[in-house]
This record gives sequence, structure tokens and C-alpha cells, in this order.
Amino acid sequence: MKKRWVAAVLTVSGLLLAACGGQAQSKGRENETKDMSWEQVEKAGTLTVATSGTLFPSSYYNDKNQLVGYDVDVAKEVAKRLDLKAVFKEYNVDGQIASVNRGETDFAANDFGLSGERAKKFMLSEPIKYSFDSMIVRQSDDSGIKSLADLKGKKAAGEPNTGYMKIAEKYGAQLVTYDNATNDQYLTDVANGRTDVILNDYYLQKMSVGALPDIPVKILEDVYFNANFTGFLFVKGHDALKNKVDEALKEMQADGTLQQISEAYFQTDVSIKPKQEVSETVTAD
Repeated sequence: MKKRWVAAVLTVSGLLLAACGGQAQSKGRENETKDMSWEQVEKAGTLTVATSGTLFPSSYYNDKNQLVGYDVDVAKEVAKRLDLKAVFKEYNVDGQIASVNRGETDFAANDFGLSGERAKKFMLSEPIKYSFDSMIVRQSDDSGIKSLADLKGKKAAGEPNTGYMKIAEKYGAQLVTYDNATNDQYLTDVANGRTDVILNDYYLQKMSVGALPDIPVKILEDVYFNANFTGFLFVKGHDALKNKVDEALKEMQADGTLQQISEAYFQTDVSIKPKQEVSETVTAD
């Protein structure tokens, strides 16, 4: 009986030790997975932001060769309010997303929304811009397009793997891809017939067409779809950093700073929902 009692004690002790070891391992795993995103940024004193430098008026170079734009200026103001220095790294769209995913940058600022696939790995900040989608076509003949159904057989221009290009492909368009090209190249190619159409954000297209009035293109009137909002793109799990950025954005919305920056670039307040009613929803699935 005594031997059995000793064995029982050892067994129970072994269970207790295993439990304690499990708790220690659990705590170790918690420490390993603890969200350090804000602490690391705060310690470095730098907010590293991925952007394109070619997307007018969200991220582009002005006449003084300075990187400016709506998303860029909002990111700069966020950094300022968080007592950080903003540093920008330029990539194409895929490169921006990859840089955030790899931790090379803290978030991406380039008129980002969330598609179904993207939403699995990433998250958006508080909205900084509300909008909807539209199409740029030739002035002379509307590129033969009166509706989304007319995209079949047309040549659609854009960066590879964007939601806009996936929608164009869904409707049967031929895809003509560019790598971080400037707006004048996109619009000129539509005008001269190298391509037929560009699907993108309405306000970005409105500003691009307005900034390049000598290129004979236009936004296809009354063919609007996908009411949406954009923000800064974070990798999932970096909630601590996102929350800090969101706090700054809410302050900027409340004190009118977002409106001020918006009106400087869009001549309207895109930080609030537009009056334009857009009911049609189009997915790339």
C-alpha cells in the first residue's frame, strides 16, 4: 500500500508539474505573440509608410519634386501627432502590400480598400476617404462603352492584381498592365487607342482628368458602382499600432484637419460620405 501511495503522489506531482510546465509554456507563447507593433514604432521614433509616389492626388511628386498627396499628408499629420518622424518607401501596389506583410513598413498609404482576399491578411484604419468607382474612356467615342457589360473585348489598363483589373477581367476585358506608371501615361494610352478604359476610384479619376485637360479622355457619366471607403493598410495582428493611428485620425476628423487636407487635394471633403447615391455593387468573384 505504501508503494502505491508513493506512486500516486508521484503521479499527481507529475500532473502538477506538467500543468505548471504547460502554464509556463502558455505564458511563453503569450509573450511570443504579444503585439509589440506600437512599442517598436515608438522606440524607433519613426513611422515607415509604404506608398507609390505616382498616384495623383493621393501620392505623387509636385513641381518642387516633393512627395505629397492626400494619403501622404494625412500620414505625415498622424506621425506628427504621435511624435514620430514619417519616412516613406515607394513601391508598386504589390510591393506596398508585400512590404507591410514582411514588416519592412508599418502601413501602406495609397488609397487602399479591402478586397475579399486582402481582408484575410490585412486590416484598414479608420476611413480617410469615402468614394465610389468609375471608368475613364476616350472623349470621342466613349471607347464604345455604355455599361460594365461593354467591357467585353476592350483593353483595360491598370496595375496587375488590383481589384479594378479583376473586375475588368470578370467582364471579359483584355488586361494591359503597367508597373507604377504615372497618370499621364495611363490617360495618353486611352486617348491614342493603345487601351480603351481605366477602372478606378471616381475622385482620383476626376482629379487626374482635371489635371491633364489636354488629353482627350473623360469619366463615363452615370456609370458608377461600388460605394467604398479607403484607409491605411495594416497587417493583421498589429492592432496596437492601428489603434494609435486610429486615435489620431479621429482627432483629425473632429478638429477639421481631415477636411482641410481633403479640400486642398480634391476641392471637396472626401472624408465624409458623398451625396451621390451609388447602389450597384460589383465584385471580382
